[in-house]
Amino acid sequence: MTKFHVVRVFVGPGDTGGNELGVFLDGAVIPQDRRLAVTAELGFSETVFVDDLATAQIAIYVPTAELPFAGHPTVGTSWLLAEVGRPVSVLRVPAGEVPTWREGDLTWIRARPAWVDFPVLPHFVEYATVGEVDALPGHSSKPWLYAWAWKDESAGRLRSRSFPTWAGVAEDEAGGAAAVLMGARLGRALMIRQGVGSELSVQPGPDGTVEVGGRCALVEVRDYPT
Repeated sequence: MTKFHVVRVFVGPGDTGGNELGVFLDGAVIPQDRRLAVTAELGFSETVFVDDLATAQIAIYVPTAELPFAGHPTVGTSWLLAEVGRPVSVLRVPAGEVPTWREGDLTWIRARPAWVDFPVLPHFVEYATVGEVDALPGHSSKPWLYAWAWKDESAGRLRSRSFPTWAGVAEDEAGGAAAVLMGARLGRALMIRQGVGSELSVQPGPDGTVEVGGRCALVEVRDYPT
């Protein structure tokens, strides 16, 4: 028997939204050939297996694949490691070393847009109004539709919904990788309201990187049979 933590990542104002993430801090006890099945069983959009606490080496899975990098898993894992007394300044994923830090109640990561090297990339569609984005059905026939509209362009505030059906997820409550790509596309600081109430902060980083931050909260700790 082992345990995993359930963390809400990119929690919005009034404790709304947040994308649930499963994190196995002793991830090495789950063999690689079982991880896709475990991720699908848990039902979160992504699950993290911490393979080495000392070096902060982590593996990130969606129900259909292992990912080289992802945003909400790195933000959530960084926050959780600090909460359990193992804070880190870098997370190590297959794509590279991910700098991470805290500012107030936000946990930040810095990433390169090229790290979002998924089997399918988002199809970005800008809508004229927030109402049109809100009215979309909770699924898409496209492999990955990312729908968005300006809520207040001058303030950098936008509304988005993401439908990464290729990954076995009908609608993603809050996606950091897509936020990295949006930050690279728009080249400015952003505040993204995604899903039912999640909030993602985005800002340009050095040397073409993008920084994504958000609030996190612990939901529960569960037992898991090994």
